Order: sequence, then structure tokens, then C-alpha cells
Amino acid sequence: MSRTGATLDPRAALGPVPRTMRAGVYRGKGIVRVEEVPVPELGDGEVLIKVACCGICGTDIKKIFHAYVQPPQILGHEVTGTVVAVGPGVTRWKPGDRVMSFHHIPCGTCFYCRKRLFSQCPRYKTTGLTAGFTPNGGGFAEYVKAMPWVAERGIVALPAGVSFEQATFIEPVNTIVKAIQKARVAAGETVLVIGCGPVGLLLLMVSHLEGAKLYTSDPMAERRAKSLLLGASASFDPGGGKLVDEIQARTEGRGADAVLVAVPHPAVVVEALAAARPGGRVLLFAANDPVTKIEFPAAAVGIDEKEILGSYSAAVDIQEPAAALVLSGKLPVMELVTHRFSLDRIQEGLELAARPTAESLKVLITHT
Repeated sequence: MSRTGATLDPRAALGPVPRTMRAGVYRGKGIVRVEEVPVPELGDGEVLIKVACCGICGTDIKKIFHAYVQPPQILGHEVTGTVVAVGPGVTRWKPGDRVMSFHHIPCGTCFYCRKRLFSQCPRYKTTGLTAGFTPNGGGFAEYVKAMPWVAERGIVALPAGVSFEQATFIEPVNTIVKAIQKARVAAGETVLVIGCGPVGLLLLMVSHLEGAKLYTSDPMAERRAKSLLLGASASFDPGGGKLVDEIQARTEGRGADAVLVAVPHPAVVVEALAAARPGGRVLLFAANDPVTKIEFPAAAVGIDEKEILGSYSAAVDIQEPAAALVLSGKLPVMELVTHRFSLDRIQEGLELAARPTAESLKVLITHT
């Protein structure tokens, strides 16, 4: 028996694995404490990863600072690292492999999977990556365990030339590619991205690859300027109340073909609908909490035939092409990284991600 409680081949562990580790444990609204917790025990078909880097996602911020989940939990799902041990039956991975891991993988056979609604699959809703407590990603810890269905289909090998930091974008880029597909962004279309935080800028990058003509909106001048460097034709301050006029002036009075909303404010949805042309699409990327209520003019949908779309999480059937956008460097994702914090300073990093400054975009928790 190994220290993890599973019978392992002598070659199945990369040196001794400690019994305990440090982890950022969510303990209450807005509070994450660095604590000593047990390293997850391995069972059949499972993989143990030593975390090198984990990105802070907006969903982590909502869960922590709005208390959308019950403590204690170890969050963080944009995970990269090195395989250090594998359980019985694992053949795809070996200690020493550099990897990233998704935290959700669907069953592939249920009603929702057959409809390509993978994020609605009951298995998908069962998180398969954990560092302890209720499974919820676990990337804010020194080690995470991938459960069998994730170990089999949700881990991606990293080429030698790709840094762990760069690879943390594989999961979020997958969600972005899925969203762009849902919004049906096409070459030559006019697309408005509302919000130029890390998610908004990723939506911009992928839409730019599709050949769309892009405009952006953000109250922070520094973020507007960043969007121009990454492909936007123009960027507007929404505080002036003229965003809709600016878009209509550039589209012969019609409005944008698609509006991608990357901020979670209900009032923005009304503006997004107004900025979209009749028959256009509004995609709500950031509207993923259980509390927010949204009101909008019924005529925008019932008469103007505008579509309101949602997109949540990643899609397993685009795993390889979406990962390739990051691994190949085709998307300049490292342009978004502005701050790195050690695990010991995770509360500081979370606070910055929750209350961004003019200088901040993507925040990473690193172990290197």
C-alpha cells in the first residue's frame, strides 16, 4: 500500500508524496485561509497532480466573495502541474508528465450529451478534481486529485515549450470558444464586447480569429487601450451614455450583429440589447450566479427578434482544437497576465481579482 492508500506500481510515484499539504481553504464570505490539510488519497483510476499554477477565475470570486457555495471548500479550477502518482489501472499518465486538468467531464452518452449540452450532463455537474472537502477544483492547493473520468478524458499533456502559466488558459479558452460558437460569430460581422477584463479580452481574441470587426466597451481606460492592442477597431467608455449611438453610427444605424456581455451587471443587458441590430444576438457570458435577476424590454425579443443566449463552462468535443489555440501560441494569452501571487498570499491575490485596479488583469497563484 502507498501512503495514499492505493496499491501502486513501484514506478507509479515520482518520489515520496507528503501526507499533508498547504491549501487555500474557503472558510466564509470573502475569507480564504492557508491551512495544512491532508493530501488527497488515490483510488483506482485516479491521478495525483502537484500544482504548479492556477488562475483565478471570476467564478471563484463570485463563490468566495458572494458566498454562493458553502464552506469549507478548496476552489481553483484553471490548474496546471506535474503528475506525481497514479492509481491502479491508470495507463494514460505517468509520474513526471506535465499536464493541465479540467474539473468537469461529461458522461458522453446521456440525453444532454447527445444534444451537445455537455454542461447539463449529471456527470458533468459532479466535479472530478479535488484537493479535499467538497470537490470544487482544488487548484488553490499544493496537490489535486483527478477522479477516474477526469483522469481518462479530462487531462491534457503539455509540450515542453509551453509554460505552466500559459497552460492555465486552456480551460478558460475552451469556454470562450464554446461561447463564440453559441453566439455564431462569423467573418465580416460586427461584434461588440462589453467588458474588457480577462474574459472580455479572451472573447475579443477568439472573435478576432473568426474575422469579425470588433468594438469594445469598458469604464477603465487602461482596459480599453488593451482591447485596441488585441484587435478592437475602437473602444468606448460606457459612462458617457453614448455606446449604442457609437455602434449604430458604425453600422449604418443597424447595431451590432452580436453583443458579447462579459460583465455580470443586469443593467448592461438592456444596453446590450439596444446595441444589437434587429435579429442580432446577445450572449450573456458572465450571468452565471443564482441570485441576479435581469429585466429587459419584451419587444426587443418579441418584435425585434433579438436572441438572448447563454454559454456555460467548457465543451469536451472542442477540447483539442481549443487547447491548440493556447499551446500553439496563436492566442497571445500571456498578454493578459499582470500579477502572480504565491499560495501564502492567496487572499491578497483574490482581493485584487475581486477589486481590479487600472494595472491588473489576469491574476495567477503560482507554486514556482
